[in-house]
Amino acid sequence: MGTEPAGGAGVGISEQGNFLRLCPICGEYFKDPVVIDCGHSFCHVCISQCWEGLDTSFSCPQCRETAEQRNLRPNRPLANVLELAKRLSLQVMKVAGGERVCEDHREPLKLFCEEDQDPICVVCDRSRAHRAHTVVPIEEAAQEYKIQTQTERQKIVSEFQQLRKFLEEQEQCLLAQLANLEKEIVKIQNENVTKLSEGISCLSDLISEMEGTCQKPASEFLCFVDWGDAVCLMLPVPVLSSLWAGKGLSSASNALIHSLSLSLANVTLDPDTAHPELVLSEDRKSVRWGDTWQDLPDNPERFDSDPCVLGYEGFTSGRHSWEVEVGDGLFWAVGVARESVKRKEGVSYNPESGIWAVEQCWWGQYQALTSPVTPLPLSWVPRRIRVSLDYEWGQVTFFDADNETPIFTFPPASFNGERIRPWLSLG
Repeated sequence: MGTEPAGGAGVGISEQGNFLRLCPICGEYFKDPVVIDCGHSFCHVCISQCWEGLDTSFSCPQCRETAEQRNLRPNRPLANVLELAKRLSLQVMKVAGGERVCEDHREPLKLFCEEDQDPICVVCDRSRAHRAHTVVPIEEAAQEYKIQTQTERQKIVSEFQQLRKFLEEQEQCLLAQLANLEKEIVKIQNENVTKLSEGISCLSDLISEMEGTCQKPASEFLCFVDWGDAVCLMLPVPVLSSLWAGKGLSSASNALIHSLSLSLANVTLDPDTAHPELVLSEDRKSVRWGDTWQDLPDNPERFDSDPCVLGYEGFTSGRHSWEVEVGDGLFWAVGVARESVKRKEGVSYNPESGIWAVEQCWWGQYQALTSPVTPLPLSWVPRRIRVSLDYEWGQVTFFDADNETPIFTFPPASFNGERIRPWLSLG
């Protein structure tokens, strides 16, 4: 049963009790309530949408009573009651234990919508927004999420443990590599100290020997040696061993120290530069004089007037060395050349033409290809020659590779950034 104020602008008390404040159309709390001629109230938006497009016969959605005119009056008493009910509901919830309430309906959030992933109240569950959704009690949803959270936590812990194990293994590996590197550095340092000590001892003996030689009479200090048509002023071998490397003992010491710090480069020969009468081995590590003129392309890089060949490798910086085994070979020359050295006409073997080399000029006689040439000591019979190039210093030095004895050092040159390549000639 119920009562309505005169004019239908009142608030009815229905047997629905808790749903007194619900709109019959949307099933939610009234928003901006209005009353129509039959006395029933609806949300302003709901009744407007229900009567949209009608000009006459406005039927009540609840009692079906028809009115000829569209007459919507604000139901302010209902609006006031709704506001008061919201406040009272909020206070009741706080007194009851502080549960979270729905902001729209002021009802406890005891349900969980799985589609929207949000907690809702019982009124929200009956509304259109959630009517077709899967709704479960909030305690059940919370328990399910706790299980999922625990599973994710265990997964994260397991992945973290694996990552920590990997990092520990990497740490141990890097520390082991570092320890090996430190041992290798100490080993190299000890080897270098030993070599330097030997070099210092050798130089000390050389200084003592030179001092003794300098005390000899002039007739014994100088000697003349007749080499066929040429007569050359020669110094005794102990003096030459310190002077042939350049100007004085300091150059010989410098050449020795530099040779100790060089590692051998892997040099191969460039077949595109080889003279047609030179035959290269399959691995391009050796060359010999052939019996016939080979039919090779006359490319710009090839020597065609002098029996020369260049190394495939070239250098524009740093210090490098390599060894050439001459054995019992005759009439050879070994050294380095500029990239721009002449290839198609007579080549002058000297630094001015871009070649720094030593050669066997005839039986048992050797010379450095300076301008003019510098004879080398008769006691020197090389089997293996080490060529050392210090690009930044512009220095080319030759050693007897069998006993580490310096043979000759050319005066410093300026390479000006040009590529310097190993060079060989066979006569």
